[in-house]
Amino acid sequence: MPAQPARTSLKTPSVHAVAVFAAADLRVVSGANAGDPLPAPDDSICGDYYRLAENAIPLTLALDLPPSGDLPLPGDRRDAAGRLAAGSQLGRPGDPVSLLGRLSLMAPDGDLVEVLVLDLGAAGRVALPLSPLLAKHVYTLIACDIAPGPIRLADIVAGAFCRGTRIAMADGQQRPVEDLEPGDLVITRDHAVQALRWKGAVRLRAEGGFAPVSVLPGVMGNPGTLTVSPHHRLFLYRRDARALAGAAELLVQARHLVDDRTILRRAGGFVEYFSLVFDAHEVIYAEGVPCESLMVCPAVLTRLPDDLAAPLSRAFPGLSHRLHTGAPLSPALVSRLRDRPGTDIETRS
Repeated sequence: MPAQPARTSLKTPSVHAVAVFAAADLRVVSGANAGDPLPAPDDSICGDYYRLAENAIPLTLALDLPPSGDLPLPGDRRDAAGRLAAGSQLGRPGDPVSLLGRLSLMAPDGDLVEVLVLDLGAAGRVALPLSPLLAKHVYTLIACDIAPGPIRLADIVAGAFCRGTRIAMADGQQRPVEDLEPGDLVITRDHAVQALRWKGAVRLRAEGGFAPVSVLPGVMGNPGTLTVSPHHRLFLYRRDARALAGAAELLVQARHLVDDRTILRRAGGFVEYFSLVFDAHEVIYAEGVPCESLMVCPAVLTRLPDDLAAPLSRAFPGLSHRLHTGAPLSPALVSRLRDRPGTDIETRS
């Protein structure tokens, strides 16, 4: 018989706690819909500029979804519909929830943020960012999808190392991530030695958004294969990136580096992911490559499977990290950097 996962990230029913912003907090500041709160996706106009209010506070929604974990589209049959669950800060338990569409917003530095627009019925529309949405930026709407197909809130694992990945310790050891324990001292790039505060583990099918990315030995100076979750960011250095990204030090998601030759997507079977949390969002060394630790904030928690998000929320109910100072790099800028002379992206400790 095929191997079964140790536990699953889905329940029946599947309840997910997510952080959203009210429509009035994400307004169009310039363009065809200037002055309007978050429009419905079918009324949105590409080229409009959006900004998150300075005093915007993320609100918690508890979503009672179908067993698949999919966000339902408008018109889905009643038994496939999503509902608000107890604990939501908007609406009432039992109110219907549907996905109106997905907006792709680009920041001035080229960072891309995807935002799901949810309809809560009488409670109105809300924005569910899939990565951090910052009040200081004005975002340009570059794409709008009113029929994005099924979207699972747990289809992304952020900031996780695969079993066997060796982490640099304070005493010089290279210890497998699965052997680390809270209190262990780890070398960080910016804050010397830091104690590990929390480690999470989950075992999932390595399919779709869960399939890990492997950097083959030697590609980034790594003696062994580095395998991480697809949205895990690696800390890279490119001298000529300053003109494009505003910085030479970059944080790049592993999935954007896949070239199918030296950096590969590994699909099939099961994968064990381990997430590491410190007092701050750190850059640590995995197989000699500088990589981020898990950044704890509401937007990231919505992207984790329940098996990781729930215990992390209980362990650190008020913790919200600031993003490391390395510039987040969008896929478009990764491609532009590869097209420039001297295409090798270096790691730097």
